[in-house]
Order: sequence, then structure tokens, then C-alpha cells
Amino acid sequence: MSRQRRFVTPQADETIEQLAARALPDEPLESAVDRIKAWNLHIFAMRRPPGLMLGSDVVFVEPPVAQA
Repeated sequence: MSRQRRFVTPQADETIEQLAARALPDEPLESAVDRIKAWNLHIFAMRRPPGLMLGSDVVFVEPPVAQA
């Protein structure tokens, strides 16, 4: 089986800032939020209202994995 991207699912009423702090604790908060937004355009560019996270969402917490 090939390696898959790390992801998390949002907790009830969790904001993007809370998710970023939980998923990327060693990263400055603003940077972590920006990275998560960039890796999850399906949530932050296409959803109305933008950034609305559902408990069933897959939120990637690392960039795409290169396939060999």
C-alpha cells in the first residue's frame, strides 16, 4: 500500500485556528492556518460560507505526497 497524506476530521464547532493548533502544534498559528487553507481548497475556496467545516470533512494536514 502506498503512503497516504495525513489528515484530520474537524471536531464539533472547531474553528480553523483550533484545528490548525491541534494538527500542526509545532508551527506558528498563522502559518499553520495558511498551509491548511492551501491544502484544502475544497473547503476554503468552494464552500459557502467559505471555511465552513463539517465533521465529515477530510482536512489534509500536509502537502500532496509525490508518487514514485
